[in-house]
Amino acid sequence: MIKVVVKFVVMMIVFAQILAPIAEAALGKAVYYDPPYTRSACYGTQRETMVVGVKNNLWQNGRACGRRYRVRCIGATYNFPGACTGRTVDVKVVDFCREPCNGDLNLSRDAFRVIANIDAGNIRVVYTP
Repeated sequence: MIKVVVKFVVMMIVFAQILAPIAEAALGKAVYYDPPYTRSACYGTQRETMVVGVKNNLWQNGRACGRRYRVRCIGATYNFPGACTGRTVDVKVVDFCREPCNGDLNLSRDAFRVIANIDAGNIRVVYTP
C-alpha cells in the first residue's frame, strides 16, 4: 500500500512539473523589427540580438526589463502557409513597443527568423516566462 502511495505521489509531481509551464503560457501576436538593435528603453545601448520589445500590457512601466520569454510560433496571423519553423526562441526584454505596435511581442529579426518565415511578418505565438 505504501509503495502505491509513493508511486502516485511521484507521478503527481512529474505531471505538475510537465504541466506548470503550460499553465503559465500566454497567447499573442509577434512581429519583428530590423537591426540595428542598439537603442533600448531598458538599457540605453545594448548589443544582444535575441531580444524583444513588449507592448504596454507586458511592459509594466519598465518592470519587464530583463525578463526572458520562450516564444513559439503557432501560426500566421494572416493567410501565410508554412509560417512556423517548429522551433522556439528565448528572448530578453530590452525595449518598449510604442503604439501602434502590431504585436504583443516585437522580436528582433534574428529571433523572429528562428521561429518563423520572415515573409509571414505577423504571427500568432505562445510565450512563457
